[in-house]
Amino acid sequence: MSELTIILPDGSSRTLSEGATGADLAANIGPGLAKAAVIVTVDGEGRDLIRPLGDGDLVSVVTADSNEGLYTLRHSTAHVLAQAVLDLWPGATHAIGPPIEHGFYYDFELPGGAAFTSDDLLAIEVRMREIVDADQTFERHEVTATEALDLFAAHRYKVEIIEKVTAGDVVVDMAGEASADGTVTYYRNGDGFIDLCTGPHVPSTGRLRHFALQKVAGAYWRGDEKQPMLQRIYGTAWADKKALKGHLHRLAEAEKRDHRRLATELDLVSWPEALGPGLAVWHPKGALVRKLIEDYSRARHEAGGYDFVFSPHIAKSILWETSGHLDFYADGMYPPMEVDGASYYPKPMNCPFHVAIFQSGQCSYRDLPRRFFELGAVYRYELSGAVHGLLRSRGFTQDDSHIFCAPDQIPGELASLLAFTLSVLRAFGFEDFQAKLSTRPEEKSVGDDALWDSATDGLREALNAAGLEYVVDEGGGAFYGPKIDVDVTDAIGRPWQLSTIQLDFNLPERFDLEYVGADGARHRPVMIHRALMGSIERFFGVLLEHYAGAFPLWLAPEQVRVLPVANEHQAYATSVREALVDAGLRATVDPADEPLGKRVRTGKVQKIPHILVVGDDDAAHGTVGDNARGAESPERDLPLDMFLLRLAAAVESGGLVAGPVEEVAS
Repeated sequence: MSELTIILPDGSSRTLSEGATGADLAANIGPGLAKAAVIVTVDGEGRDLIRPLGDGDLVSVVTADSNEGLYTLRHSTAHVLAQAVLDLWPGATHAIGPPIEHGFYYDFELPGGAAFTSDDLLAIEVRMREIVDADQTFERHEVTATEALDLFAAHRYKVEIIEKVTAGDVVVDMAGEASADGTVTYYRNGDGFIDLCTGPHVPSTGRLRHFALQKVAGAYWRGDEKQPMLQRIYGTAWADKKALKGHLHRLAEAEKRDHRRLATELDLVSWPEALGPGLAVWHPKGALVRKLIEDYSRARHEAGGYDFVFSPHIAKSILWETSGHLDFYADGMYPPMEVDGASYYPKPMNCPFHVAIFQSGQCSYRDLPRRFFELGAVYRYELSGAVHGLLRSRGFTQDDSHIFCAPDQIPGELASLLAFTLSVLRAFGFEDFQAKLSTRPEEKSVGDDALWDSATDGLREALNAAGLEYVVDEGGGAFYGPKIDVDVTDAIGRPWQLSTIQLDFNLPERFDLEYVGADGARHRPVMIHRALMGSIERFFGVLLEHYAGAFPLWLAPEQVRVLPVANEHQAYATSVREALVDAGLRATVDPADEPLGKRVRTGKVQKIPHILVVGDDDAAHGTVGDNARGAESPERDLPLDMFLLRLAAAVESGGLVAGPVEEVAS
């Protein structure tokens, strides 16, 4: 019998019999790997374990707990979901069902326009577990396009996919693939369930035991509002029971921290229907926290060498034509207003206005770098289905900075920019950062090679100097310059992309920006875009979820609430509040109109950092009883003067004067 030589990732090789499969290779390496394997990759391409290998193939065995293995598990579980729904609802049809981060989804259309209920999800999950227990084999098949159209004739969305893939159109859901000879791939399992798919899949449904269905949502076919509205079922799947349980716990914790719920419960922000999707109003408490964030940002920028600027909310179309927004970003802009024979657009970005400020007078190399900072409101037309509270809004305020510098100033400016960014983020309690460096795209870019190389090296050096871990996204930069994106990790381990430092060689060209160099000649400056918080709204939402509404003392809208035990202690409670206010603290008195226990519980629900209870002994001796947020028990007989000193120190260490302020090079 002929033999095959299989090359492993470490460069070693294995000899197998001709016709051997990925499963045979895994068993040849060891019984543990044979049990854990879900697919193999052959020369980097995923392949089912039961498909034969070829002589000289470079093969890697993929296990369920790897990223690629989890992707395969979730992909296969999506098929089982579709199989269960079609079993339970005769006449239903399925559209697409890809794996996504942490899980999967599938889109369906039920007969008669019926809608899934929460009870239906339970029934679907029961049927899925029956399919898993049956340990049905996933079988890969190839047929002609004509045969595929016959097989899926009862499922109009599959028919549309087949027609598109055989025409060479891009389909991004792994729903089917047309080969060079016109064949289409699909998978079969069980009593005839079939689905278009490129694969690969786990060997059988018995490998898919650790999953849970989560919710139902609406989704337009192909994301097009003009297409039918389908029902999307979301689920999650993991390699083992412990990983599934951990994920569900994180989801439950995230639900408790949902900023929209907390914003309502704590009376911070609301989204009145009369305003329209993605538009919020800020209540007094929320507005106070926002003011504290903005004031801190202004103070740091003022000390860091920035000039404050302001710009209008609308501008004529010629500005957006020159900047390129109407060519490349029109779908994200609100429609124009026709006034005085001209078209005015609400601004989606602040950068063209800052360019106009730079252009307003002649600039010398001695004036560079010029750093403009604005808390500028912008308006972007997000699809209503994409709007998500403060995290994705249609109207929001960017903490926007634009730096205009000479090419030889790029490295120093980038290093100081990144240090400044991290220092401010740390002041708000973030310590765990991840970064991504996106480099020049291969196909299309503006600017000469030397400028790109210098800018990219400057970004890399800034990351190294900051000691940040980072990944490189080769070719992932915008056509107009490389960039750094900085993620922060919140209290429950979720990453949030907040800060961006983006080089721009394009806008200076489009607006013909110049400065006079030391040689007396005119030169082109480089523009750096820097959004530190991204937007005030999104940053507030991230903070709200990070702290679960329990803001640190310096950011809490109400830092201290004073509770008199009875009406006769009201005067002393008022004097305590006055002392707190005189010390610069935000304090209120909750009079003894209700039982003390109820008032204490109310204060804790509202996440007030310090609830002071005062009675006879406190009034006689100038003390307070401190119910500090998170403390195991109250602290009694605490002298008021000592309490004031403690809070002053806590506020100072908590962020108001956190970190140096002169990071930016002068």
